[in-house]
Amino acid sequence: MHVQFPPKPTLPGACWIGKVAAGSPGMPMPDETESLPAQQSSDETLYCEAEPLSTVEKEKPARESSETDLEIEDTEKFFTTGQKELYLEACKLVGAVPVSYFIRNMEESYMNLNHHGLGPKGTKAIAIALVSNTAVTKLELEDNCIMEQGVLSLVEMLQENYYLQEMNISNNNLGLEGAKIISEFLQRDSSSISNLELSGNNLKDEAAELLSQALSTNYRIKKLDLSYNQFSDTGGEHLGQMLGINVGLTSLDLSWNHLHVRGTVALCSGLRSNVTLKKLDLSMNGFGNEGALALGEVLRLNGSLTYLDVSGNDISNEGASRISRGLEYNENLKVLKLFLNPINVDGAVLLILSIKRNPKSCMEELDISNVLVTEQFVKTLDGVYAVYPQLNVVYKAMQGLSVKKTLSLWTNPLKLIQNYADQQNITVVDFLKSLNPAGTMKMHVGEFRKAMVQQNKVPLNRYQVGELIKRLDEKTGMVNFSFLNTPKT
Repeated sequence: MHVQFPPKPTLPGACWIGKVAAGSPGMPMPDETESLPAQQSSDETLYCEAEPLSTVEKEKPARESSETDLEIEDTEKFFTTGQKELYLEACKLVGAVPVSYFIRNMEESYMNLNHHGLGPKGTKAIAIALVSNTAVTKLELEDNCIMEQGVLSLVEMLQENYYLQEMNISNNNLGLEGAKIISEFLQRDSSSISNLELSGNNLKDEAAELLSQALSTNYRIKKLDLSYNQFSDTGGEHLGQMLGINVGLTSLDLSWNHLHVRGTVALCSGLRSNVTLKKLDLSMNGFGNEGALALGEVLRLNGSLTYLDVSGNDISNEGASRISRGLEYNENLKVLKLFLNPINVDGAVLLILSIKRNPKSCMEELDISNVLVTEQFVKTLDGVYAVYPQLNVVYKAMQGLSVKKTLSLWTNPLKLIQNYADQQNITVVDFLKSLNPAGTMKMHVGEFRKAMVQQNKVPLNRYQVGELIKRLDEKTGMVNFSFLNTPKT
């Protein structure tokens, strides 16, 4: 049995499922009323075309066996049908229960099928329906026990569907076999997928090697999530080699793995020459101060990273000191997260002073939110804020700060802005837009914080500005105040 996909249609159209009699040419016979369970020996083919065409053969990739095809077995049938009918027929013929959510949302760009218990058969039916779907651009299939057969169905579909751009197949326990299928698919570089999530799939060092080999030549993947896997230092070495030559990845999540000193040093070696990666999450690995030393060197040399998360890595004041040396020279990093590390106020002072000493620093957020600071630290930080008003340092609390005083810092900032807007007979949005040189309703978080701190029309402290940003933040580095756009009565 061969996968027989037609050329990619430009528009979703007629689809039919048919069985060509063995050894005889021609079209499928008229449909019959009953379907049979799937049989591996069937010669049936699946077609999805904008217009009915004659039989089209497509050669399969060499590795794939007949048992991995998107095959539909049935008695001799012929259907001219739409997307919904095609999916229902596919479910019936592969023995899967149709998912009503999928049917209702086939024309939406975002398809969330997480935790639906699809299994390999349900995944296969979904893949068949998506071959000619031009609407769905993001597909979520987390926690569906899709197994190797499901992955094969998905990658076959992706070779025909050039509209799907983001796919999440996390927590499906794919293991080494799943990694092999995905890696070979990535090496073919034959789809439009740019965001791939593989979190929690029991991937180990062998899988890291395979994926690294694929990503050494595939530059289409921009965002890759490999968190909650089992990569150790050997896996880190493979990934580090890949980062040294990859020019596609912009975001890599390696949090909650087992990368210690050797693996982190290898990653940092690759990062020194990497010019495209902007976001790196290494939280919850445990590489300690020696890994922090390598990262400090990366921050001194790397010109692309804007976001670095090294929370929960057993970094003490010694490691903070080494990272701070890199911050003195770095001109691109905007967010540094050091949460859940054994750093005290002395390490925190080193970090904020390194930012102050860097005249080209772009830092906007420093997360040391488990550090209990002192009044002297707050005074020092105020001096840093004077130089970099866009900066926000998140710490636990100040020693001796009373509950009453803390509450006074959190007076509703929107209420204060509304009071000012009412006095000026304008809307809140009018006021916020006036702070944006572009005059739009979206603004970069750092620029917004700086504008709010420096404006003198509404008296807001930094705590209130931070609360305002939380309300307006889109979690994309931008604030959006369009939802506040209510007409002035």
